[in-house]
Amino acid sequence: MPGWQDQPVLRARNATRADVPALATALAAAFATDPVWRFITGGDPARWQARAADAFGPEVAVKLRYGHTYTTDDRAGAALWAPPGTWRGTVADALQVMWPMFRLCGPAGARRGIGVLRASERAHPRGDDHWYLAILGTHPDHQGRGVGSALLRPVLERCDLDGTGAYLESSKPENVPFYERHGFRTTGVITPGGAPPLTLMWRDPQPPEGR
Repeated sequence: MPGWQDQPVLRARNATRADVPALATALAAAFATDPVWRFITGGDPARWQARAADAFGPEVAVKLRYGHTYTTDDRAGAALWAPPGTWRGTVADALQVMWPMFRLCGPAGARRGIGVLRASERAHPRGDDHWYLAILGTHPDHQGRGVGSALLRPVLERCDLDGTGAYLESSKPENVPFYERHGFRTTGVITPGGAPPLTLMWRDPQPPEGR
């Protein structure tokens, strides 16, 4: 039986437009049971199955333009990063994702989603000097293999080299220890509009021996 030494080391690569459909499918599967997404969309599994991938596709396509969307060769998951100064996105970005998200969420869900988004923006660290992890997800069939760690690595290594912080919101409390292992710490928790908790996490750059 092969030991851990025989397991291949997963490496992330920059995603391309050809990856968008597969990554949208992976993210839709990854967030199907996410408590905040279920709150926003109303928890209808049939609706999620029919429309979630179509909603995540534009999200991936938008982040591709910023040059730091990562996946693995088997496209098991995706990390969508916003470089310093870009976490707010643009009006064009918002227009591109708006209609697919509305189709997924419906009118009531859209109102809940806007509430979560606005609260998240108010809680976001001031300044534009940090990287923002907008989305990280691994298809359930591939979880537990180190995909998430591989997808974080390129930007976290860059943060350490450049002396730059990183920020995220974790929508699943059970994922907090995973992020803590990568140097993030909890800075707050918000529950916008009765939503499940969003854990706010910040990572200071670390010296090489601290990684």
